[in-house]
This record gives sequence, structure tokens and C-alpha cells, in this order.
Amino acid sequence: MSQQPPVRSTGSPPSRPDASMSLLTNVMDHALDDGYAEASARRAAEGGGLPRTLRAKLGLAAGLVLAALVVTLGAAQAQISAPVVAKEREELIDRIESETSAADRLEKEIEGLRAEVGERQRKALEQHGGDQGQLVALLSGATPVHGPGVKLVVDDAKDTDAGGGGPRESSGFADTGRVRDRDMQRVVNGLWQAGAEAIAINGQRLTALSAIRAAGDAILVDNKPLVPPYTVLAVGDGKKLSTTFQDSADGQYLHVLQENYGIRTSISDQGEVRLPAAPSLIVRTAQPGNAGTGTGDGQGTADTGKGTS
Repeated sequence: MSQQPPVRSTGSPPSRPDASMSLLTNVMDHALDDGYAEASARRAAEGGGLPRTLRAKLGLAAGLVLAALVVTLGAAQAQISAPVVAKEREELIDRIESETSAADRLEKEIEGLRAEVGERQRKALEQHGGDQGQLVALLSGATPVHGPGVKLVVDDAKDTDAGGGGPRESSGFADTGRVRDRDMQRVVNGLWQAGAEAIAINGQRLTALSAIRAAGDAILVDNKPLVPPYTVLAVGDGKKLSTTFQDSADGQYLHVLQENYGIRTSISDQGEVRLPAAPSLIVRTAQPGNAGTGTGDGQGTADTGKGTS
């Protein structure tokens, strides 16, 4: 009796490689929701989603025409206004350039007039001052001078955000590493007191009427702005002037600024320094006194040695 061969049992089919990602596979296979798919099919069957009624078609056409009209009008208006704007811009540029040229011409005329006034003042001093005319011109700053002296350079600190305290503890300065107008005032006053006969800062001659002020961070000398470094030239006995200034209270003040706030300073003796004349000297109130009376216009009283107020 023959035996039947054993029936080999077939195993279960192998699992899909992406079986563990069934959720992701379902999302990829059904990217469009069934409801959306049904609505899309219905719109396609009805004519692709376009309006079927005549009123709807006319409304859509009117909207398109209106949009095209607005775009066309905007483009036309831009083309019309562009030349006008360009012309106004060119006119404004031409006006600015013209006014700038006029200001430059006036500034040159002012400098020329100042030089002329200074020259006439010097001639008047020489003519009416007699033997003392040249000395008066030197003392008033109306003439250039040269001679031995000192050169003092004062510059801002490299790090202009140093801490407060010391001479500037209550000054209200937010930036104590920067040279201020009050610093230059003390420097100039210290040099005068040390025996300087004439002083200039960055080529700006100082006189009895000169003022050192501040405008923001800028230092003004007679309303002319200066930029650091500030070079101070003083005519006098070089060695004596330098030593006396450095030993004075103002020289020590400058030394404290250098040590505490990093302000850079240097002073050196000079065999000869040259200082220009002051641009102009204008006296509006003071009058020359008559010899022997001490009055300016003949209407005052003789000098009795008593002060007046």
C-alpha cells in the first residue's frame, strides 16, 4: 500500500516592509479626504466650477474688467506723475547746489572782509599808537608773533568711556575720557598764569575777548569748532613756561586727567613757534580814555582811585 507524500504546510506570506508604517502609508494612499474628493468630483461633473448662470458670468466679467481698469488707471497716473516728480527733484537739487555755492561765496567774502578789517586795525594801531603801536598790536593779538615757547598737545582718551570721580565727579559728564571745554579753559588760563605772552589753539589765536565754549561734543573757540587733537602753542620762555605750568594747579589738573581718565597729553619746549593774528577785534562798549583824565568821551570825571559800579 503506497503512502502519500506528506503535505508540506506553506507558511504565512511575508509581511510588507512598510507594515509598521501603516498610518503613514494610509495618509499617502489617501492624500485627499473623501469628502473633498467627492466635492471635487461633483464640481467637475457640473462644469469645472465655473458659474453656470448668465448673471454670475456677467458679474465675473465685470469684476475682471474693473480690475483691469484700476490697474490701467494706476499705471497711467504713475507715468504721468513720474516726469513731474523727477522735474521737482531736479529743481530741488539745483536749488540746493545754488544755495550752497552762494553760501560758499559769502563765506569767502566774510573771510576777505575780516582780513581787511584786521589789516586796517593793525595800520590804525601803528599810525595812532606812536612808539607803542607795535606793542599794543602784539598784546591785543592783532599781528602775527613768533618766538620761543612751548607746544602742548591734548587729545581724547583711546577708551572714551572711563569711569567718573575725581575732578569730574559732580560734573555730569557721561563720557569722562573726552576733552571738554572746561579742560581747555583751565589749560589756557594756566599757561597765561605761567607767563605765556601769546596763545593759539589749532591755529586759532586767543585774545582778551576770546571765548572757549562747547556745542555738544565739539569745542568752540570764538564760535569756530575745533577737532582733537588740540595743539596749544604758547610764546614765552620755553623751559620756564613749561616747568611753571606743570607745577601749577592747572598743570596738576591736566596730569590727573591723564592718570585717571586716559586723556593723552604731551608738552615740549620749542625754539620757535609762530602764531597767526586774530581774525578781527571788535570792541563795542569800551572807549579809549583821554590822557590825564581817564575818561572816554570827555563827559566823565577824573579818576579818584575809587571804583564805580
